[in-house]
Amino acid sequence: MTTAKEFTLAELIIAAGAQAWAADGEVLATGIGPLPRLAAGLAKLTCAPGIMMTDGEAYLVEDPIPLGPRGDYKPKLSGWMPYSRVFDSVWSGRRHAMVTPVQVDRYGQGNISALGGEFQKPKVAMLGVRGFPGNSICHKNSMFLPNHSKRTFVEGEVDVVASVGYNAKNWPEGAKPADVKLGVVITDLCVFDFNGPDHAAQVLSLHPGVTFEQVQDATGFPLLRAEGMTTTAAPTEEQLAIIAKLDPYNVRATVLKGNPSGVRAA
Repeated sequence: MTTAKEFTLAELIIAAGAQAWAADGEVLATGIGPLPRLAAGLAKLTCAPGIMMTDGEAYLVEDPIPLGPRGDYKPKLSGWMPYSRVFDSVWSGRRHAMVTPVQVDRYGQGNISALGGEFQKPKVAMLGVRGFPGNSICHKNSMFLPNHSKRTFVEGEVDVVASVGYNAKNWPEGAKPADVKLGVVITDLCVFDFNGPDHAAQVLSLHPGVTFEQVQDATGFPLLRAEGMTTTAAPTEEQLAIIAKLDPYNVRATVLKGNPSGVRAA
């Protein structure tokens, strides 16, 4: 493997995101949005060959479906995957999704529903909670947030709790959120998780050129340095080639404003 010398921040995030599924085995992998989807595809073709991916319709596929128009592309089908089997996977915990909430708080709770004001009359109405509550109870979820700031990683609690986390007051009396499965959180600055003491957020790696202080300043709750905190690994040339094959129209270049380099200038 040859470490790439030039890569974009989107490609760095895709390579880091692929590692979210590395130890999962045979689970249904769902990346929601271009970068999470490319990360899942890269994982399938490198570090996590056992994960299952679909064609977005009703079949499992041997190889991830590339982004964009399919043209003459013929997927290699490997099995029938109707909605009933998808939900079997969801409810049994055999799914790992990577999602993009608009807000995340210190408890790992996410918000995709509404912002500001009162719940009955918010300033901004979005998707509603959709299937996020049940999904976050049933199976593992990782997150990708493209703009790491105090508006996204908020002080206090998210405006609408759309996915469960570790805030004990939101659980029924006597219940413990021990079974919540939160994977990694990947942003344009770092990778962190909620596996610190008492589920505190801890930074696992900083993207090249980013300092811990920058990340803390952009976060509305305290962060810890994980033991062995390191620099997010640059993608390899082989990974970049796979990413390019999975994204022939370069959709990844449109996700982060200005498509910045993966190495932040000092």
